[in-house]
Amino acid sequence: MDTERLGGGPTVLRILLGAQLRRLREAQGLTREAAGYTIRASESKMSRLELGRVSFKERDVADLLILYGVTDADERDALLSLARQANEPGWWHRYSDLLPSWFQAYVGLEAAASRIRTYEVQFVPGLLQTEDYARAVTTHGIETRSPEEIDRWVSLRMQRQRLLTRASAPSLWAVVDEAALRRTIGGRGVMRGQLEHLIAMAKMPNVTLQLLPFHSGGHPAEGGSFVIFRFADPDLPDVVYLEQLASALYLDKRDDVDRYTEVLDRLSVQAETPDKTAEIIEKILTEV
Repeated sequence: MDTERLGGGPTVLRILLGAQLRRLREAQGLTREAAGYTIRASESKMSRLELGRVSFKERDVADLLILYGVTDADERDALLSLARQANEPGWWHRYSDLLPSWFQAYVGLEAAASRIRTYEVQFVPGLLQTEDYARAVTTHGIETRSPEEIDRWVSLRMQRQRLLTRASAPSLWAVVDEAALRRTIGGRGVMRGQLEHLIAMAKMPNVTLQLLPFHSGGHPAEGGSFVIFRFADPDLPDVVYLEQLASALYLDKRDDVDRYTEVLDRLSVQAETPDKTAEIIEKILTEV
């Protein structure tokens, strides 16, 4: 169980531990209700535990392992160690007073992903934003935010971007609607800086950027922006993220993931190639 390649993030560690506990339970032919009785948890709580949506108590994991007949010392120690690691706060914990719970999960998944694919309609993807552009987006998003809150939101976004240059950097493949690059955010100076930054970032070996032009007409992503996370560990399913105004959906059922993957594959075919995308951004720069 190589937790190093998971980026050290508790979100994915919880998902991995939950999946392993689910397999152990099913191997014993036990229902969630029966397993939950052992640790004084409801069936719905057991479901959330096995999906990695909530943290684990080490004592509860130990009790479940006894119930599931796991007696091998090494196997028990590995799973209990995983439970301890999964309860450690991620680097974003210091922003927890800002982040809604549904977005904390996103940051954790992003930090642990080996591949991130996204389609964006309205804004430049967060991982490719300049500080000035991010500040403009954050300021206009909720006008009641204080200057201190805005500074911390921007700081969080800039820190998230470090994953693209770390030793175990994920690949980022972004398809961006032309509207996002022509919509002036923060004024002409900010937008020029953002477009120049996109050209530079697209030259990174782990970044693929494609523009979906207006002239491509209709496309299959009628539901709007979304992100697909893939992880190095084969035990972890791909996860689709759909953000709403005050909440988000995380989809990991195979049928749902396959549908969004197919849509993004089709968008990638309709979109301009990376080289052509760079040429178009250069042209947009002359018009800003």
